[in-house]
Amino acid sequence: MPRLLVARSELLRTSPVSVEEEKRALEAVVVKESAMAGSGVFTHIVDENQVFKYYAEGEWKKSASGKTVSIVNPTTRKTQYNVQACTQEEVNKVMEAAKAAQRQWARTPLWKRAELLHKAAEILKENKDPIAECLVKEIAKPAKDAVTEIIYVGAVDFKVVRSGDLLSYTAEEGVRILGEGKLLLSDSFPGNERNKYCLSSKIPLGIVLAIPPFNYPVNLAVSKIGPALIAGNSLVLKPPTQGSVAALHMVHCFHLAGFPKGLISCITGKGSEIGDFMTMHPGVNCIRYCAAGHYSFTGGDTGIAISKKAGMIPLQMELGGKDACIVLEDADLDLVATNIVQGGYSYSGQRCTAVKVVLIMESVADEFVEKVNAKMAKLSVGTPEENCDITPVISESSANFIEGLVMDAKEKGATFCQEYKREGNLIWPLLLDHVRANMRIAWEEPFGPVLPVIRIRSVKEAIHHCNASNFGLQGSVFTKDINKAITIGDAIESGTIQINSAPARGPDHFPFQGLKDSGIGSQGIVNSINMMTKIKSLVINLPSPSYTMG
Repeated sequence: MPRLLVARSELLRTSPVSVEEEKRALEAVVVKESAMAGSGVFTHIVDENQVFKYYAEGEWKKSASGKTVSIVNPTTRKTQYNVQACTQEEVNKVMEAAKAAQRQWARTPLWKRAELLHKAAEILKENKDPIAECLVKEIAKPAKDAVTEIIYVGAVDFKVVRSGDLLSYTAEEGVRILGEGKLLLSDSFPGNERNKYCLSSKIPLGIVLAIPPFNYPVNLAVSKIGPALIAGNSLVLKPPTQGSVAALHMVHCFHLAGFPKGLISCITGKGSEIGDFMTMHPGVNCIRYCAAGHYSFTGGDTGIAISKKAGMIPLQMELGGKDACIVLEDADLDLVATNIVQGGYSYSGQRCTAVKVVLIMESVADEFVEKVNAKMAKLSVGTPEENCDITPVISESSANFIEGLVMDAKEKGATFCQEYKREGNLIWPLLLDHVRANMRIAWEEPFGPVLPVIRIRSVKEAIHHCNASNFGLQGSVFTKDINKAITIGDAIESGTIQINSAPARGPDHFPFQGLKDSGIGSQGIVNSINMMTKIKSLVINLPSPSYTMG
């Protein structure tokens, strides 16, 4: 117990304490230690060299390559964790095991699948602390996210709990959806007698490959795992490099729940070595991919490349957005400012549904900018451990990209409402006013705490700007006139339009989809379950027409 002895020594050195105070202090150390990544129930997922193992065939394994991939802490810019660099041969073995496990799993009763998902959900909630720790250290996600005036966006551990709730809801919804078939009678089509009965049902696709993004490596992984498993599929997870350790902890919760060996796998490694190999693997029957990052960095280009290589298998992709907020003259500007700051700067703008551009009527723009600036002044900037509102962006290359957009806007005459400031990966929140269409930031996704404001003179101008974008994930309209809101919402080419609220994904059972370069297919629990199944029909041919009566 060396850590306890050190803690006790330090406690006694600093000040005299009672026996009861000493006991409470040491209990706190035990609790803290038990919540650390790779400890407690998670001890088996890390090897003797503190390298996290990959998960295959129901076991935690070290790669035969002997190589590792380092995960850099965005705050310290130093290596925080190391994970296995798996080989293509190890991918092949995972696919073989997944295929065999899926065949048996498809025979497992729905109620049993649901029961195991509920169990995994509870284990996930019970072990939220070490997973939250990983999210803080791997992706600089604040331990809690608050944006101005104590507007609660959601703590990191709450997001883990949300993932557990998603699993439970998926289990219940899956039993309802998959437990129902459909009967068609032949005489419902012109020229036919009732001599054929068609029974259709949903059956699993096979092996689902899930590739979540760095910004939600647990929640967006669970949103794929749950529907895949309840539908009778096996699941191979390729987590993002930044976020791998959080994902491995999450997968261990499924392991502890008692899912069959080989049904769930988690492969870590370099995308350059196993990325294309996995997406083009003949054993994969479905790919669900989510991107995080600006278009030219990790978003749409990667997704488009995957879609071209995947072949004739179902794809569901969410590839980012340039989510626009249209603000009309009659909007409640206090409500708008609150939503813009919350929607634009929470998690340093590193969300696909973050506000990416504000299109505001010229007549109210000055008042709007003043209100937003006042709220931005209250944002704290620093480390995720300190629960700051603005924390470092994911990587130096991402910070460089954001800075390039800012400098381009500066050269072309944008108004800086705050001084541009950067230290390493940490970029202070910035509002850019008087942005024009010739600036890159008017069109490109910064994926950082920088928000452009474009002043408009008509609704038509706003709609034109939105629809000229190659993105179409979400948008929002702020107005007190519901008729205008509906008309504008119908005209914008985006998957979801929010009325009087910033863009957001969720609740998790809501449909979530993008148009144009923002994606293929639709998420949301029901849509995801349906997407991970195919229809199979059984036609009963009768020797003569049959009717219920007569």
